[in-house]
Amino acid sequence: MSRPKNQNYKGHGLSKGKEREQRASIRFKTALVNTLMDVLRRRPGWVEVKDEGEWDFYWCDVSWLRENFDHTYMDEHVRISHFRNHYELTRKNYMVKNLKRFRKQLEREAGKLEAAKCDFFPKTFEMPCEYHLFVEEFRKNPGITWIMKPVARSQGKGIFLFRRLKDIMDWRKGTAGKKLTSLEAPPARNAVNPSGSHDARSSDDQKDEIPVENYVAQRYIENPYLIGGRKFDLRVYVLVMSYLPLRAWLYRDGFARFSNTRFTLSSIDDQYVHLTNVAVQKTSPDYHPKKGCKWMLQRFRQYLASKHGPEAVETLFSDMDNIFVRSLQSVQKVIISDKHCFELYGYDILIDQNLKPWLLEVNASPSLTASSQEDYELKTCLLEDTLHVVDMEARLTGREKRVGGFDLMWNDGPVSREEGAPDLSGIGNFVTNTHLGCVNDRSNQLRQLFRSLQSQKKASS
Repeated sequence: MSRPKNQNYKGHGLSKGKEREQRASIRFKTALVNTLMDVLRRRPGWVEVKDEGEWDFYWCDVSWLRENFDHTYMDEHVRISHFRNHYELTRKNYMVKNLKRFRKQLEREAGKLEAAKCDFFPKTFEMPCEYHLFVEEFRKNPGITWIMKPVARSQGKGIFLFRRLKDIMDWRKGTAGKKLTSLEAPPARNAVNPSGSHDARSSDDQKDEIPVENYVAQRYIENPYLIGGRKFDLRVYVLVMSYLPLRAWLYRDGFARFSNTRFTLSSIDDQYVHLTNVAVQKTSPDYHPKKGCKWMLQRFRQYLASKHGPEAVETLFSDMDNIFVRSLQSVQKVIISDKHCFELYGYDILIDQNLKPWLLEVNASPSLTASSQEDYELKTCLLEDTLHVVDMEARLTGREKRVGGFDLMWNDGPVSREEGAPDLSGIGNFVTNTHLGCVNDRSNQLRQLFRSLQSQKKASS
């Protein structure tokens, strides 16, 4: 791949003529000091590189990407952890813009029924540039609750709920002195760091990069599904290895994040009621650090099945699969698909009382810092399996449908489940190869997979 050369130009992974499978060690680099560092350091045959050393694998932060990607030559086997313009999906306003455009395209090409499959995000307006459209909508539905979110911050920072227009006047006054052009022109897409990151360092950096802090005003989901009277959302992990063709894996494990305080709409100023971010909840006076505020997805799935029956749960999880695939398709043509890039996304999904899932946001840097022992184990396994799929060691054949806790969900089209599971989709025998919240027997699967790959290699040689 050719890149513009200049005085800062640097090559990485230059293998001096060695074939990929002959490399004795894999040189890695990362700026993140958390579970990821533990996983990388423990990986057999991987060696850490400091500072400007040559690397084969870089789990970079998005600020490095913005500053260095265009000036870096990468050898064939080299991999980095973000796509160049990942923000098309992970910045709240761009995500909604791309989804709206995709929905219109589907309506033109396949009709309203198909377009309706994209109705999984709340009515949203970009502020301040769509302020007048928002006011028009606001006046059509007086009394409902709206939520304001900064487009490029994370961990619940800057979010507030409101029901009256005068409640956002202070926010508007904060932008009133700026030039109209800076309000209404979106920042140049190659000059921003809009990660929606859950690692505070990269998200805090973003505040200086946007001339006026843009927000989205979003209709608040007033009827969330409650467990024990408390609101929660789901964190689900999707690994994308390529956009052209689209190749995406869904992780079996994830968690529900609960608010610490019982849900009520009579107190819209209490962040402990309405925001489920761990960064917010752990500052609550009655937060229990060992207990935390998370359920594993398996527990959540079992709870729902006991309350609503397995068919309702299958429908809900199938609707979530639809969200993952459609959101990726909505940016498929705008993301710069580079063979050196992969991305582990953290999806935030809210479920309402009708068991309808809503997409809240997609994170380019989901938090890899553990909040409990159970959380540490989940993230360790997630990252180990991510590295297995990225496959720096060149062990996989490329035909695998499952690697550890990851199931291949989409490979230039839907991937079917091999076993004869009951078909609840109503479209014949095809059942999507997704197992979100199901048993994750990853250790056994990996043992069998690598044993099978070794015997295939021996047989062929």
